[in-house]
Amino acid sequence: MLSNERVTAFLATTQPGRAKRFYRDTLGLRLVSDDQFAIVFDCVGVQLRIQKVETLLPHAFTSLGWQVTSIRRSVSALAKRGIVFERHGFIEQDGLGVWKAPSGAKVAWFKDPDGNLLSLTEAGLPDKAVQPARLGARQRAAKRATKN
Repeated sequence: MLSNERVTAFLATTQPGRAKRFYRDTLGLRLVSDDQFAIVFDCVGVQLRIQKVETLLPHAFTSLGWQVTSIRRSVSALAKRGIVFERHGFIEQDGLGVWKAPSGAKVAWFKDPDGNLLSLTEAGLPDKAVQPARLGARQRAAKRATKN
């Protein structure tokens, strides 16, 4: 039913002025509107609504992320704008704070002024190609039978 409809992403802020400057000036998102309820940005055709709230307890997990073509370039550019990338003691990260997932994706995390956890991800290939399971004698025979 909704497979052809656009998604709207939501975050929250208790500091609308700081959030507006962070998303517009630091991250470079295009501001669409700012009213009493939310600050709205355009993210390549996806609407990001940052709701203005009185209290906020940010998630411990990623709330919003971007797919980037070069994580090293993106991390370096954001670091120059004052972004501090998160370090997690339970995973191995390189000097820039980038983690290489088993899928081969490279991921780095940072927080907005309200503590919402955000991420950058560069797609990649796994270190080891997944080997197909070996077929047993019955499975090989069945496979040959379906070819005939």
